[in-house]
Amino acid sequence: MENQMIHCKINGIPVEVPAGSTILEAAKKANVEIPTLCYLKDINCIGACRICVVEATGARGLVAACTHPVSEGMEVQTNTPKVRKSRKTTLELLLSNHNKKCLSCERAENCELQKLCTAYGVDEDKFQHEEMTKEIDDSSAYIVRDNNKCINCGRCTAVCKKVQGVSVIGSIQRGFNAHVGCAFDKPLAESPCVGCGQCAVVCPVGALTIKSSEQAVWDAIADETKKVVFFTAPSVRAQLGEAFGMPVGTNVEGKMVGAIRRLGADEVFNMDVTADLTIVEEANELIERIQNGGTLPMFTSCCPGWVKFCEHYYPDFLPHLSSCKSPQQMFGAVIKSYYAQKNNIDPKDLFVVSVIPCSAKKFEVTREEQFRNGMEDVDVALTTRELGRMIKKAGIIFTDLEDEKFDDPFEIASGAGAIFGATGGVMEAALRTAAVKLDGECKAIDFKEVRGTEGIKEATYTVGGVEVKVAVASGLANARAIVDGIISGEKDYNFVEIMACPGGCINGGGQPVVSDSVRNYVDLKAERAKALYDADSANELRKSHESPVMKLLYDEYFEKPGSHKAHELLHTTYVKRGK
Repeated sequence: MENQMIHCKINGIPVEVPAGSTILEAAKKANVEIPTLCYLKDINCIGACRICVVEATGARGLVAACTHPVSEGMEVQTNTPKVRKSRKTTLELLLSNHNKKCLSCERAENCELQKLCTAYGVDEDKFQHEEMTKEIDDSSAYIVRDNNKCINCGRCTAVCKKVQGVSVIGSIQRGFNAHVGCAFDKPLAESPCVGCGQCAVVCPVGALTIKSSEQAVWDAIADETKKVVFFTAPSVRAQLGEAFGMPVGTNVEGKMVGAIRRLGADEVFNMDVTADLTIVEEANELIERIQNGGTLPMFTSCCPGWVKFCEHYYPDFLPHLSSCKSPQQMFGAVIKSYYAQKNNIDPKDLFVVSVIPCSAKKFEVTREEQFRNGMEDVDVALTTRELGRMIKKAGIIFTDLEDEKFDDPFEIASGAGAIFGATGGVMEAALRTAAVKLDGECKAIDFKEVRGTEGIKEATYTVGGVEVKVAVASGLANARAIVDGIISGEKDYNFVEIMACPGGCINGGGQPVVSDSVRNYVDLKAERAKALYDADSANELRKSHESPVMKLLYDEYFEKPGSHKAHELLHTTYVKRGK
């Protein structure tokens, strides 16, 4: 029956929930937390780990709270001696097949298994463990997989299949030999993995981690022959604070700049600047395609996970990708050309570090088609998590820092550059500039139809007498739906924004890991995005082309959008890759 409500009790607390609700959902409403390991809201609900077991009237034995529905009059007990004993035994069994080198694990003090073991007072050696001999896969540029730490929760395979629609990893073999891997146990680097890192984000332990580049940065800082230049992506300021216990969505831009200076960086720049540069070049390219019969729809190209996905799964669509490099790669190109020339620096003496929310960016810096004179645009891509660890390692008390500003000449950027990190932000930023180019009188600022964390958004705008149909997708399963719709003829667009990670860069594979109790019940994407839209609305500059830094770069170096020099340094090509 529609809207039927169920009445039950959780630890004696009366609760009313919609029919079909699980015990876990009812407990949440009663403000009772039931521990979980394999459960991940909207992604993985299989009752496999048996950590969430409870006693419930009408049930035979203990039941998994994440899958068992409540019924009228049901009484649930979540903390009886029987329940606690069962959970403790389950944890001890998991530890019998788990590499317990916690002190050297990246997830130490931020591990769901470790927290539960501490809470339940487990004996870590109660059951004899087997030798940890599973080979560590560090073949890719972005992910390290250590199956000696895997607890077979299934969360990584679920997010890869259901959310990303890629399914490059799965469970192989059975029983004690069961493990996560690619088809035929091939290394990750030989699979059509796109590097989004969502598997590492949802892993509750240290079995999947982002490959670290921290030592290379420490070495460069210690090298007196190198000038070390940092620049930070738009979304990092809205997430870095979480690594230091600050509320989700806190904008820590000023503290972030101060912390990076204290690490030993010679310059700290604002990547929002090249987000603006990307928009100016991309809007120019879109207009040229619309007016001159170019390949449409045009897809954004700033997300390397999406680009690699297109190269693997939709190679015939590569002409639809904007030729613009991502803001990361554009900034590296600008630093090693314009900035180096202006300051009489040999580009080889520069060590360029981007701080990014994304694991796929680690692959992007290695793409040879983006090299110039045999040299990478960016030397190292550091994730938000890596930067947080470096700040802690340096003994910097982040929360006590005073706000500091980015260095000139790459300090000032528009609000359009700031919203790049949220799904729909690139689209809105591009429309603000394209609308002016198509209709000089257009004063549109807010394109709210493309905002929000929904997986797919569509809108139609008329500017300068031209009807522009747009779509926005985040999460690669949604990207697949958009592309398949275009192929079938069901969908017709002029411009499409794709971000590989659900919600965009704010939920990237390199962002701080939050506990299950937060991830399952707090809308991280919305809270983090709000910080970026607040920064945009507070900025006097709202359109990328109005930034004085854009005028500086084009007047002194690039001449005009789409110029020969702009194409040489700011645009790229793509590679067809096999599945």
